[in-house]
Amino acid sequence: MSESLRELLVELEQFGQENDAAIVDRPRRMLNITRDTGEFLAVLTQATNAQRVLEIGTSNGYSTLWLAQAAQKIGGHVMTIEQAEFKLELAAKNFERSGLSEVITQLCGEASGLIESMPDANADLIFLDSKRSEYVHWWPTIKRILRRGGLLVVDNATSHADEMAAFMALVSADADVATCIVPVGNGQFLATRNRVH
Repeated sequence: MSESLRELLVELEQFGQENDAAIVDRPRRMLNITRDTGEFLAVLTQATNAQRVLEIGTSNGYSTLWLAQAAQKIGGHVMTIEQAEFKLELAAKNFERSGLSEVITQLCGEASGLIESMPDANADLIFLDSKRSEYVHWWPTIKRILRRGGLLVVDNATSHADEMAAFMALVSADADVATCIVPVGNGQFLATRNRVH
């Protein structure tokens, strides 16, 4: 990782912490992943050779940068979805500063409509860090767009276990999927689609 990217990530960590400590209104908070979650995502991206990464919930782009710097090393690309326009703008500036803009595509809008229009088996790795109340509803689409052998990573599996319970139970009950929880950051729920039926 370049020194300039390292410095940008540290700056964004501090910005996120200070911003969220000062603001109560949830939509205005950055709600960034933890640094160890970023490192975990970067390793998973490279280890699984995830050429096509989909992130649902960009915020200011902190998590996107971890995914993008890993994807760049393997010739991959990150597509990231965000609904809040001010966060899209913050993220775009951060991507420009990072030098990783060419490996990131930003999509603006409501995630459910955007993912529904995506083709089958379109993603090698999906990172989900968005509206937890929507996850159960999104699951059939997420499963459809995740290729066989692909990996789904969902943040807040332990920090918001009650909000995640129904979704994790639904996914874990799917015979076509293997799951686990990894105690990194706020807890990561991992699910992979079986390679064969």
